[in-house]
Amino acid sequence: MTDKSKELCASVTLINGRLGFTGTVGENAPVSIDYIPPLGDGMGYTSLELLLLSLTSCIGSSVLTFLRKMNKTIIACEIHAKGSRKEEHPTGFKTILVEIYLKSPDVTEDDMNKVISLSEDKYCPVWSMLKGNTDVEVRFSINH
Repeated sequence: MTDKSKELCASVTLINGRLGFTGTVGENAPVSIDYIPPLGDGMGYTSLELLLLSLTSCIGSSVLTFLRKMNKTIIACEIHAKGSRKEEHPTGFKTILVEIYLKSPDVTEDDMNKVISLSEDKYCPVWSMLKGNTDVEVRFSINH
């Protein structure tokens, strides 16, 4: 068995005559991946959408892990991200804005600044992969 922290193996399988794939990693459920018309049918996530989801969940996972280690109470958390694409090819993200909406009776702004910094500097591998190529800004609001 492969240690997930050391090596990940992904596969995609073409499912139509266009650009529709199903993708899996390990034993996880497959996801639908497609491209926008006219090249694809728009019947799944695009690769950039999956990257945006990956960044959002990676930041969320690290932020929540550290807040919980600080014995903070998390009632709810919602995270939104918006990526602005480059005009020239490859049209990857130029900037990404991540907005974290947290409901907690005891998390402070200082707590959030600390855990976001930890996420950026050490613990979110997706953010690390984007550094130097894409500007990522994280904003947050706390509802007590």
